[in-house]
Amino acid sequence: MLQVENVHAGYGRIPVLTGINFTLTDGQVIGVLGHNGMGKTTLLKTLVGQTSLTSGAIRFDDADITHKSSFLRARAGIGYVPQGRAIFPKLSALDNLRMGFVPSRDLSEEEAIKGIVTEFPRLASILDRAGGALSGGEQQILALARCLCGRPKLLLLDEPTEGIQPSIVDEILQVLIRLHLERGLAIVVVEQHLDFIRRLSDRVLLIEKGAITGEISPDKVDEVQEYGGYVSAG
Repeated sequence: MLQVENVHAGYGRIPVLTGINFTLTDGQVIGVLGHNGMGKTTLLKTLVGQTSLTSGAIRFDDADITHKSSFLRARAGIGYVPQGRAIFPKLSALDNLRMGFVPSRDLSEEEAIKGIVTEFPRLASILDRAGGALSGGEQQILALARCLCGRPKLLLLDEPTEGIQPSIVDEILQVLIRLHLERGLAIVVVEQHLDFIRRLSDRVLLIEKGAITGEISPDKVDEVQEYGGYVSAG
């Protein structure tokens, strides 16, 4: 599904990614662990097209998307939930969901939103509330639900548990596991909560100084505790 080949990227003259290589197969979940400042967020922004490559190539669903815009990548089936959620604070939760909908011949906007609210029942009672008036956990659920309204094939998640209460973390985790198992949703998740990574991922990549330096199985994440200052499961 996704091929990342010797990708270099950064900001202006400041290099961040220094030769990223990995592949992701259909329906697979990859966790990414690393210290702060090692390039995790830049990797996701590069995959979604918000940061331009200086060299290398990205292929998605057998198509070269190296130089395609974020808009075209979203249309191709790549969804992105950024760190900090980036919801629209003055829009209602319902209108935030509508912003994430991608027009389709086989699914109306109303049907898509109804399906997402079924996945996240917590949203039902807050659809008319402004995004900025929601709690941090509600905003995170809204950001994820908005992205899923576009029915992505690949979901990119940046620190989805940051600042979220444990009950909502578990709620998000259960939905992602279900979508992964039942619909084959592929996911790349940057996260420091070890239990979240362990329970969700099929593979875990280690990133250091802008390059993938290793891969471990999810049940081995506790053995690299010293690698990146991660949050334990409690």
